[in-house]
Formats: sequence, C-alpha cells, structure tokens
Amino acid sequence: MDQGGAPPVFSVTAEIDGDQLRVQVAGEVDMATADTMYQTVLRESARHVTLDLRAVTFFDSAAIHAVVRLAQQLPGALTVLPSRQVRRVLEISGLGEQDWLTQA
Repeated sequence: MDQGGAPPVFSVTAEIDGDQLRVQVAGEVDMATADTMYQTVLRESARHVTLDLRAVTFFDSAAIHAVVRLAQQLPGALTVLPSRQVRRVLEISGLGEQDWLTQA
C-alpha cells in the first residue's frame, strides 16, 4: 500500500561544522532505531555535539539508554534539544534535570 508521501518513521542526519557536530533525529526512536542514532553521533569526532530531538515523536527505553550512553561517552560535550514527548519521557525517567538536557 502506497503511503503517498507520509513522513518517514525515523530519520537521522549529521552535519559537522569545525568542531561542532549537529545530529538531527526525526520520527520514532525505539529499539529498532536507537543504535543508529547512537552510532551516527559517534561516527564523527567533534568537541561539541548537539543532538536535536525536537522532531522526535516517540522515545522509548532503548532511546533513553542510547542518550545516557552518549552523555557518559561525551562528558560536558553533549547538548540534547528535546521535543515535548522526549522531555516528558526523560522527566518521568528521572533525567529531566541533567546538564546535557536543554531547559528551553
């Protein structure tokens, strides 16, 4: 059945600018896609990484685990921009006050 231009369930893109890496994720981050997000962040060497999750519509425990692993591997270098859904999941998980999570 043709979806007729339906948005992808998951996409991730990376853009490096000097020592800054910006990884944009859209759609559902779950058991099937969390490792792709994780590996995309680690693929490039950068002094600072912004993980833009503002277009994420679903975020499960595998996604939480991937972000926590990234924060551990990139201490002080990771900034996460959450969607409303991602923020809610992280808050429920007790991670709403992490330094790497933007509050805006």
